Amino acid sequence: MGFDEMEPIFGRVNAKWSAPHKTPLKPFLFHVHGLPSDPSTLRVCATDFHSNTWDSLKSAQELEDMRDRTGIGGSWSDFVDYLIASVKSEDVKLVMDGHSKLGGAAHAKLVAQKAKGMPRIAISLSKLVDTSATEAMANISLELYKTFTNVHNLLKTEQKQCSELTNVLLEEKQEKNETGRYSKRQKLQKITEKTASNIATVCSSLESPDKQVAQPPSTKVTNRVVPAHRRARVRGVLLHDTEDETQD
Repeated sequence: MGFDEMEPIFGRVNAKWSAPHKTPLKPFLFHVHGLPSDPSTLRVCATDFHSNTWDSLKSAQELEDMRDRTGIGGSWSDFVDYLIASVKSEDVKLVMDGHSKLGGAAHAKLVAQKAKGMPRIAISLSKLVDTSATEAMANISLELYKTFTNVHNLLKTEQKQCSELTNVLLEEKQEKNETGRYSKRQKLQKITEKTASNIATVCSSLESPDKQVAQPPSTKVTNRVVPAHRRARVRGVLLHDTEDETQD
């Protein structure tokens, strides 16, 4: 695996002295990346953008020696993966010691650990001054901006794709709703047509003379006039006084 294929790694780290020291230290920004001119070389740079800028170039042989010192087994790719994971972890420190005649610390090393209890990666750094320090700070700034631009463009692309996908899903949902409403209208129309057909059939059967139900004969009683010769005679009663009737 060549380091030219790896994504550049940036991180913020708080530096600390290896022994008690009166001089306070500012936060540092470190940058780990491969060299396009030499894919087998790994470069580590750290700076506080003031008076402390550190740099290290590690060849494949130096990294192999580091692998032996740390006792990390497995293949070369396994070691490189562990190294990258350690530098990306939260447990990264910049340890400084000594006092330089030019000011600040005389020595520094970047210490990284993938997880607690696992082997530590320690990379010794050399101090840069004057033009070398300025160029290193400029390189970190430009590479950081380039990485930010790439991430920003990637985010914009993903947002655009998400927006397009949302619109597609919305259109599909609307089409589904329209299809559902059309299907309901079709069902309602079929039911209406069937009902109308049934009503027409019933009306037709009622109006047909062949299917009319015979009406029962009328049971109405009419008043008939009885002839005079059949009428009963009403006979009167004639009362007569008897001789035995007591005179008043």
